[in-house]
Amino acid sequence: MTTVLIADDQPLQRMGVRMLLEGTPGLTPVGEAEHGAEAVRMTAELRPDVVLMDIRMPGMDGIEATRRIVAAGGRTRVLIVTTFDLDEYAYEGLRAGAGGFLLKDARPEELVAGIHAVATGDAVVSPRLTRRLLDAYTRVLAPTDTPPSEDPRLQALTDREREVLVAIGHGWTNTEIAERLVLTESTVKKHVGRVLAKLGARDRIQAVITAYDTGLVRAKS
Repeated sequence: MTTVLIADDQPLQRMGVRMLLEGTPGLTPVGEAEHGAEAVRMTAELRPDVVLMDIRMPGMDGIEATRRIVAAGGRTRVLIVTTFDLDEYAYEGLRAGAGGFLLKDARPEELVAGIHAVATGDAVVSPRLTRRLLDAYTRVLAPTDTPPSEDPRLQALTDREREVLVAIGHGWTNTEIAERLVLTESTVKKHVGRVLAKLGARDRIQAVITAYDTGLVRAKS
């Protein structure tokens, strides 16, 4: 059973999500939070598998709440649910440690699938959507002055692992990486696993962010 905490300042939104969870085998809502501070407190108390986190809430917003939940080092994963619609906070939410994000108009089955994916440590955002998101928002980041080859986060990677990280940063799937680097998919999966481990990345999304942060991959102009 996957336990879920719903964090949203809109009562009707919380009610709709709770009804969906209650009617879905394998999922159970364990609480509702009206703002970020309450989400952080309830996460510490209830230790849910997943927190469905709204971004814009009164007081502490969803980004800061996500940052604090992740920093606590528990097993709880955060799935941000946002309207996106040029919402610059979506990218910051990923940087804060969220396992991914979905749009609020996602179909019920998409939300359920997203919860299951995040609960198992996977990334919810598809590689294509990840690339579009990062292309849109990495431009607001200050460009790094450190050449990629000198960034300490990349020092532990082998040449092949660095190639794989670049491919991940470009939004390629494992199948695409295998085809372009002439590797088997099983080998690609092993390389991806090593890259995540060496970078200390929780999931593929965090690896993509590192690729951009270090300058290994540049956003399109």
